[in-house]
Amino acid sequence: MAVFKKDFLWGGATAANQYEGGWNLDGKGDSISDHLTVGSHKVPRQLTRTIKEGTLYPSQEATDFYHHYKEDIALFAEMGFKVFRLSINWTRIFPTGMEEEPNEAGLAFYDKVFDELHKYNIEPLVTISHYEIPYALVDKYNGWESREVIDLFFRYAVTLFKRYNGKVKYWLTFNEINAAIMPFGAVLGTGTVKGYEGPNTEIPDKKQERFQALHHQLVASALVVKYAHEHYPDFMMGNMICYLLSYALTCNPDDILANQKSMEILNYYCGDVQVRGEYPYFAKRYWEENDIHIEMKHGDDEILREGTIDFYTFSYYMTNCTSTDPNQKQTAGNIIGGAKNPYLKASDWGWQVDPQGLRIGLNELYARYGLPMMVVENGLGAYDKIEKDGSINDDYRIDYLKDHIAAMREAVKDGVDLLGYTPWGCIDLVSASTGEMAKRYGFIYVDKYDDGTGDLSRRRKKSFEWYKNVIASNGEEL
Repeated sequence: MAVFKKDFLWGGATAANQYEGGWNLDGKGDSISDHLTVGSHKVPRQLTRTIKEGTLYPSQEATDFYHHYKEDIALFAEMGFKVFRLSINWTRIFPTGMEEEPNEAGLAFYDKVFDELHKYNIEPLVTISHYEIPYALVDKYNGWESREVIDLFFRYAVTLFKRYNGKVKYWLTFNEINAAIMPFGAVLGTGTVKGYEGPNTEIPDKKQERFQALHHQLVASALVVKYAHEHYPDFMMGNMICYLLSYALTCNPDDILANQKSMEILNYYCGDVQVRGEYPYFAKRYWEENDIHIEMKHGDDEILREGTIDFYTFSYYMTNCTSTDPNQKQTAGNIIGGAKNPYLKASDWGWQVDPQGLRIGLNELYARYGLPMMVVENGLGAYDKIEKDGSINDDYRIDYLKDHIAAMREAVKDGVDLLGYTPWGCIDLVSASTGEMAKRYGFIYVDKYDDGTGDLSRRRKKSFEWYKNVIASNGEEL
């Protein structure tokens, strides 16, 4: 008997700032991602206030979907994609974010993309804002710290709804909105880095700014969802959370409590607002203990209540452990690290591989929220080698994804309502955290390298045929 629904949405996920390129073409303005230089997992990316000659900014060309979208979508169709998660570049529609009228050339580009997807019966899943706030809004307003940006975002989102009604059904408001809870999120998440120049790992930790900015994002998200529900009842409106599952390292009650508190703030603070329509009970104490004073305008509570989402989506890559012992060995992770889990192996980048955690997470989230779920990012960043015969034998990626799909299958058997699965970087793209090309995720290899060279040609990896078979069998054959 089939486990996944017959209309299960198999596909892949990308983001404009890491994939699209064409950063200054056809009227596009520059986003904060266009101001981040190349780095590595040992050398941090630099944020520069101006675009400097002779400096490599990998997001500016990325892997050039802008000029390869027909070829790439044909490859996705060959794999059998039912859905393709992409984001829209805010600055392609409103170059500074402050224009009264949208840039027609930008709107027309996404028309062509959506038409191409529909040609192959692929459903677009669109993230409205994915780590690419217009840099002009960083410069003028300190990004999302200012309430002014709520109205600018609302105008942008409504423009998209009006233009793409009938072409896009599934929408996500913000990518990994909870990134703002962590210092890293000040750059790509909230853009609260006005005047800052330097390593993206050394942004001053200004919690007050970030949490105020996050409040504005949550209000903006709710306003947009409420508007969509009122004007476009066919739309399915979702959120997107960076799900950072962690375990207590030991059964020491101190570790258990520390992990519980960490999980609440990192994973449930934003989700509770977007699903339940109000800040969770634990927020108040966290604000008090961290000297955070959220300025809420009259009506914000009502907006949050009325703008709750229809389905819940999240990214899942790895897990960490929480320990109150400062001498415990630490390990890296997606956005945040933690104590090393002695039972898990790690990727080349030190991220601990934990397929079982995906089942645990799906059950935890479904029990908490009771909404249809979608895993919209999951994957293994790894070094890929081209063999002499031109093949790329990425069995390590196949093993990772196979184990995670098997975990999803068990979660569905547990009773979780799972809508779809879009592994991250289904085609190679630029790493958001490090700016590298060497850290590859895709089923499709793109000839592009960390020094900016490469002819951008595409070739199928071994995982391409494997995933094609997974989709054809609706997840029965792994």
